[in-house]
Amino acid sequence: MKLIVEKKTDRVVGIHMVGADAGEIVQGFAVAMRRRRHQAFFDSTIGIHPTAAEEFVTMRQPTPG
Repeated sequence: MKLIVEKKTDRVVGIHMVGADAGEIVQGFAVAMRRRRHQAFFDSTIGIHPTAAEEFVTMRQPTPG
């Protein structure tokens, strides 16, 4: 799983996932992406536990790269 965030604007510009039900999970987040939501929008969302999808709303620390 990976969120790609534009550093300058904090806008989520990409979502990647490999695994079971990836298509279903990513489709739900595609709506937020199309609405040009920022990382803070994802951070303020409560994830449904226990699900793989909740990982996308708990990715709060950038990975160096």
